[in-house]
Amino acid sequence: MSISNLPDTQNTEDTRQVVIDKVGIKDISHPIIFIDRDSNKVPTIGKFTMTVKLPEDVKGTHMSRFVEILNDGPCEFSVQNFNRIIEKVSSRLNSDSANIELSFLFFRKKKAPASGVESMMDYQVTLYGLLNEGVSEVMMKVVIPVTSLCPCSKSISKYGAHNQRSHITIKARSSVGSKLYLEDLIDLAERKASSELFGVLKREDEKVVTERAYDNPAFVEDLVRDIAIELNNDEKISYYRLESENFESIHNHSAYAVIENHK
Repeated sequence: MSISNLPDTQNTEDTRQVVIDKVGIKDISHPIIFIDRDSNKVPTIGKFTMTVKLPEDVKGTHMSRFVEILNDGPCEFSVQNFNRIIEKVSSRLNSDSANIELSFLFFRKKKAPASGVESMMDYQVTLYGLLNEGVSEVMMKVVIPVTSLCPCSKSISKYGAHNQRSHITIKARSSVGSKLYLEDLIDLAERKASSELFGVLKREDEKVVTERAYDNPAFVEDLVRDIAIELNNDEKISYYRLESENFESIHNHSAYAVIENHK
């Protein structure tokens, strides 16, 4: 039997008349190249979830087409042109609604504050792409690990203060016509933390970051409020959800705070 004579079961009519909001593939890994704020091409591995809306009268979607899209030339993009792959999914799957969720590690080279030694720092990133009736939207989320030092501990202790590693998570959507970069969100979170983190620190660097944290104590409430003020004043951002989780060093639980704003 020739390929042209093989039955296309997915395209047969479905009589149950139930729309499926999202159908596709979940958690497929694929090499990608992410283009950062400085136009550097950063290779990494992405994990995709790709779906479309299925009409009530169609039995199934063509799952293989999602994978074909990923393999159709270099999988290379930035935040600003991520909508192209969403539009491609919509076109190839013949659907006016498409969703893509992509998670990957973003690597950034950083210099230690005293020695200047360079090392790579990784950040967990998720891009969300939505296309509905021809209109596309992209949101980004980045988890920024930082140091936070407890103001209360500093004020009551003779010999120092307890500190901990914290995760600041910012999910944001840019305003129409604006360019928002992952690095913008990373820079903001690291600037407002007690101290930023580095992959490699020499002794002179460790002294700097320890003293910097001690000079900049912050409760979990301080972290989200200080960051939220800048996000509120940033005209490039139309929506954000901001979280901070402090992994307490003297308790077996985390301190946690959230601010969300539809601007």
